[in-house]
Amino acid sequence: MAPRFISGIAEIADDYGHFLLDLWGCVHDGLRPYPGAVDCLLRLRAAGKRVLLVSNAPRPRPSVAASLGEMGVPAEAYDGILTSGDTTVRALNRRDDPWHAALGRRYFHLGPARHAGLLAAIEDEGVAFDAADYILNTGPVDDESETVEDYAPMLSEALARRLPMVCANPDLAVMRGDRVVTCAGALAKAYAAIGGEVRQHGKPYASTYDLAFECLGGPGKSDVLMVGDGLWTDVAGAEAYGIDSLWLAGGIHGDEAGYVPGRPLDRAAIAAGLARLGARPTMVALGLAW
Repeated sequence: MAPRFISGIAEIADDYGHFLLDLWGCVHDGLRPYPGAVDCLLRLRAAGKRVLLVSNAPRPRPSVAASLGEMGVPAEAYDGILTSGDTTVRALNRRDDPWHAALGRRYFHLGPARHAGLLAAIEDEGVAFDAADYILNTGPVDDESETVEDYAPMLSEALARRLPMVCANPDLAVMRGDRVVTCAGALAKAYAAIGGEVRQHGKPYASTYDLAFECLGGPGKSDVLMVGDGLWTDVAGAEAYGIDSLWLAGGIHGDEAGYVPGRPLDRAAIAAGLARLGARPTMVALGLAW
């Protein structure tokens, strides 16, 4: 079934009591909030809606909250934050499933130094690559310039040592301003493609939606809407979990589905593009706006 196209959240706000919103590509571009995004969040909360920001950021929520404040997203614009970093820490520290229980206690951190807050929350020991029991992947060390190809030798060596990988951010790429930067999910995908054993935490995985519903107090699924620009994280995760989704065509996957930047949405082209890709959002809008 073709998605419904809307011009703003106001058209469907009365249909839901709880809103899960992606951050990067939905609320902000990595540098600043999108025009109208903060106003939309404030209006949702003023209308009595619960707003939970659900991000694939490989950082604990206090760090994300601080970054949002620096960007100009006030704390009163949302009820809470849930990150893939939070779900990663929970899985590694609790070890309450067979896969994580079987991991060793020494990890090699593959990622930038700015993710130190995540490492501080994990009870395992960070070590050099040669001494590691598993890889904790939060992305390229320099995501401004490095690509997956730069890590091919490391991934091949990790495979030879049969090191499992824990990925703390399933996103393949995000927009930082007007540039596309590589994320941890791209490294995880490459490692899995050569036979590496990988577990990922964040959207689209059910564990994140389970925790999101727990944070919201256990609402019915029909009362919750997922809003984001990621077709394979936000939209696919919502569909698999059984909740509605609003896809924002102005984000990372817009060009794949027929959106031409700077032009109004071509509904027929986008509907055809989504069908070609096998993506099934409930609704489509250009961006987050009231």
